[in-house]
Amino acid sequence: MNILVTGISGRIGANLAKAFVEAGHTVRGLVWANDRRLDKLTALNVELIEGTIENPADVDKAVAGVDAICHLAAAFQGGGPFTNQQYFDINVRGTFNMLEAARQHAPNLQHFFYASTDAIYEKYIPGGMTVPIQEDTMKIAPVGQYAITKYLGEEMCRGYYRTYHLPITIFRFALALAGDEVLNFSQFYLSHWLKVYENLSGAAAAQVRAQLQQLRPASEEAAQKCLLVARDENGRTYKKHVADVRDIVRGFTDALGKPGAVGEVFQLAAPTPYTWEETIPYLAQKLGVDYVDVRLAGHMTTFYEFDMRKGQRLFGYQPSYDMGKMIDDAIAFRAGQATGVIPTHG
Repeated sequence: MNILVTGISGRIGANLAKAFVEAGHTVRGLVWANDRRLDKLTALNVELIEGTIENPADVDKAVAGVDAICHLAAAFQGGGPFTNQQYFDINVRGTFNMLEAARQHAPNLQHFFYASTDAIYEKYIPGGMTVPIQEDTMKIAPVGQYAITKYLGEEMCRGYYRTYHLPITIFRFALALAGDEVLNFSQFYLSHWLKVYENLSGAAAAQVRAQLQQLRPASEEAAQKCLLVARDENGRTYKKHVADVRDIVRGFTDALGKPGAVGEVFQLAAPTPYTWEETIPYLAQKLGVDYVDVRLAGHMTTFYEFDMRKGQRLFGYQPSYDMGKMIDDAIAFRAGQATGVIPTHG
């Protein structure tokens, strides 16, 4: 297939392009003129077209004649700052331009993938989620311009599927990590929670703040390296569901051209969630550092996981990188050992 990838210079886009090229596909990317990350693509045999998704003429040129589109380009929290107008112009108007171009200039289009986000879910609630999150039943409650505009893009995609029969698939990404990023995940570290509790008020928060200060190692170096098993006020471990970039890429390669994926929305994430109770001792042992175990009263609990069965059922999605594998590969990556991932940021 001839496949267009927008956002091709980002961590997911570059690795997706690499996977498609290795599978024998022809890959085209739409890139803006001042993108400093294009050196990551020099080793790949891809066609790069200069332009932006905000310009219909650029989009028309990029889309012309392709068989599949992976629309990843977006304004997002980590890439800004962006104004509210920029969020709308890039994420909403840009997606409209992509859909219109696909309808008019890609007569043999077999698949249009839209990259959305788990940020549209209301998953941080008092006490945490009691059941796994399912794509078609979970409450949608986007907060902030990024989540709002990504959900508007979803609605447009669904509308173009119903109205023009475009072969749309919507992927909601979990937090995606690549390279050694998981080793730097701030919520694993005591130093993060010290900063959080500096700004929390109330008696419960004050007690936790005092405990954190008491547990803080004396040396600054040890304090920065010290990990923390996060628990809620009742002692239940925190639980979260993220994704290795390779499993995000696997979603696209598994679904490409599969009729069961068309017209549907799927969550992309690791095969299983992880808990702090299991992860922190393992990570501490691998890094050779200490950890503490704390009940974080007075703070919103992180406790959720995704039900991954829909993707498995409809297009055979088989993610394989759980937290243990992600940590092992991150340590290997930091040591300079190849993991098959292009280490891009953004």
